[in-house]
Amino acid sequence: MRMSELLKRSGMPLATVKYYLREGLLAPGESVGATMADYGEEHVRRLALIRALTEVVGLPLAGVRTIVGIIDEPEADRYSTLGRAIAVLPPAVEADAHGDYPRARAALAEIGQLCDPGYAAVAQLERALAAAEAAGLPMGRERLHGYARHIMAIAEIDMAELPEADTSRAVEYSVLGTALYDPIFAAMRRLAHQDLASRMLGGSAGDQTR
Repeated sequence: MRMSELLKRSGMPLATVKYYLREGLLAPGESVGATMADYGEEHVRRLALIRALTEVVGLPLAGVRTIVGIIDEPEADRYSTLGRAIAVLPPAVEADAHGDYPRARAALAEIGQLCDPGYAAVAQLERALAAAEAAGLPMGRERLHGYARHIMAIAEIDMAELPEADTSRAVEYSVLGTALYDPIFAAMRRLAHQDLASRMLGGSAGDQTR
């Protein structure tokens, strides 16, 4: 496809696409003349990734560059590669492979899940648990097991669709899935609260769909 079609498919202005080309975030198209190039579906997919990371997640270009670099040059160890990419997404924390993380360790041990201190989500969980504790709403055992059971079921759905043959596509899928579905998960949780509150507390909803 020509640049005009790429702009139409991506919904991005020419100046933005040219900037991404100059910065190396988007690979050059295949030259078909002195001033013309041909672009493919991989360019459309890359622009969609950049747009999601910058506009939906609010990730600065430095973070986008890191993720793009991991996608373009993945490590042989797929587990490590996926972990490095997901660690770039907010909330930003400094993961330490030798860190203590007592709350996160105890919670993961309680529900029988892997605790890898080098994985950013462990540090994120530690910080979140500490904040809940400081606010007087610590994570109780019943809530912990209830959350873990349902979140594991969600994770199994996500992982079932992880591309197996291509590490780069797996990273792309994981980054987009985390970035785009975390807000959906949060919104659906709040809507479930609203639905339950309406029935339990006798509230009224503006649009009844059931």
